[in-house]
Formats: sequence, C-alpha cells, structure tokens
Amino acid sequence: MLIVAALGGNALLRRGEPLTAAAQRRNARIAARALAPIAAGHDLVVTHGNGPQVGLLAEVEDPADWPLDVIGAETEGMIGYVLEQELRAALGGAEVATLLTQTVVDEADPAFGRPTKPIGAVYDAGRADELRARGWTVAPDGRGVRRAVASPEPREVLGVPAVRLLLGAGMVVVCAGGGGIPVVRAGGGLTGVEAVVDKDLAAAVLAQSLDADVLLLLTDVPGVYRDPSAAEPEVIGQAPPSYLRALDLAAGSMGPKAEAAARFAASGGRAAIGGLADAEALLAGTAGTQVSLRMSAG
Repeated sequence: MLIVAALGGNALLRRGEPLTAAAQRRNARIAARALAPIAAGHDLVVTHGNGPQVGLLAEVEDPADWPLDVIGAETEGMIGYVLEQELRAALGGAEVATLLTQTVVDEADPAFGRPTKPIGAVYDAGRADELRARGWTVAPDGRGVRRAVASPEPREVLGVPAVRLLLGAGMVVVCAGGGGIPVVRAGGGLTGVEAVVDKDLAAAVLAQSLDADVLLLLTDVPGVYRDPSAAEPEVIGQAPPSYLRALDLAAGSMGPKAEAAARFAASGGRAAIGGLADAEALLAGTAGTQVSLRMSAG
C-alpha cells in the first residue's frame, strides 16, 4: 500500500520544549522509529508541520527581507534534513529523499484577510497587546496566545511526478513540509505569498494526487474527542466524513485534521487520526479515529 503520513508540528517540537535543533532532532528520531515499521512493508511519503519553526525564524528575521514563503522554504529544508537522516538510520540505511515542495493557492482566497493559522511560540496572554503592536494577529492557544497568519486553501501540490519516480525507485519520500511553500500562478510563472498552508489539508491534496491508500494524521493526542471539554474525553473510534464535519472542533488544531481526513475519505480512501506512538495500530485500523465512507459513527 501507499501511505501518506503527516507529522504534526508538535510531534517535532513539543509544547514546553525549547525551540532548539537538539530538541527537534530528538523528536525526529522518535518519529522516524515510529514510522520505520510502516516503511518496511509499504511505500511511504512523509509530510510534516513547521509552525514552531516558522514562528521562531519570523521573530528574528526582518519581514521586509524574509517573507513567510521564504521562511517556509528554509524550514522545509531544515526539518527535511533532520527527518531524512533519522529515517535513514531507523531504516538501516535505506534511501530517503527530501523534496522542497511548492503548493499552489488562490491569491483571492478570503483567508488572506482572516489570519487563523497559529505559528511560533505560545506567549502569556498578558502579552497580547504587545504582540499586536508588532503588527501581528494573535489568537488564543490554551492558556496563552500565539501569532496567527493567513492560511489559504491548498489547490495543488506541485512535484507529484517526482514523488512517483522516487517511490518507484524504492525510496521513502519527505515532501510538502509545512503544507508546502505557498505560491500563486502569476504571469506564466509562480510567485510566493505571505502565508502558511495547513499541512494536514495539503497532505490530503497530496494523498489524493498520489492515489494513496491511507492518510495518517499523526499528532500528540490519541484521536478526535467526542467532547474535548469532558473530564475524561472519549475518542471517536470511527466515523464517516459527514460526522467529522458536523463536529465543532478547534480551527487551529484538530479542525484541519478532521477536515483533511474527511476530504481524503470522501474521495474513497481511508484516513486515521491519532498519536504518533500508535502509527502502526492506526494503519491497522485498531487505534485512533478511523475515517472512511464505509464507516458509521462509533
């Protein structure tokens, strides 16, 4: 089978951890080891988040000189480099290829006027006004706030023929990191835009373009909760796309994962949302939230 596995940004830099290369590598090693058994028996494409890393670079770089599309490309290369090394090691030296990937968005997308995608560190809520004074949009994140940027809909993930060639050569492919570098078609070419593409929605577009069998959306919780506010929230074991879409889920976290799963499942595939440590069980259908047209809510 062909599996597309999307690693959440918090799977690479976890909440409360320092934004350091050492922490990123440590978590990339954990992710690689979780994915290695899947890669041993299936074709595997890996995507990943980059919100913490984009936010870190955006804090220290002048936005006039380093727009978000360029910073997105930097982080895609940086994270891909670490993941490629750790996947090679976990797979006993098997070939892994990392691709810088561009994702086409619509320059008229209303998301450009409504920033919702969280990036960077979580700040104390008392600093919200200070952060707005920088020209940032800020949004609640747990007990704090984070910067929010435009997140237009991914229309097309470029480079799919190259991914197919690499898979045909027996390689694990890392691509579309951070949702891909956001670009628009202009003047017969491509131009970067000031945005961040949601990596889960881009992973669904990629999985559909590759005719993948399964889309794994790997995060730091065991699945989609029926009632996240409950004292002991219950994971939804399985659901059709329509059920997930009817849930009221956080736009900056589980919402895009549920929508990505629903989109891929609506096209005829199977999606699974759950914890990174449960990757094999998610693929087997015995853990997390499983989503397909053939399933009923339960």
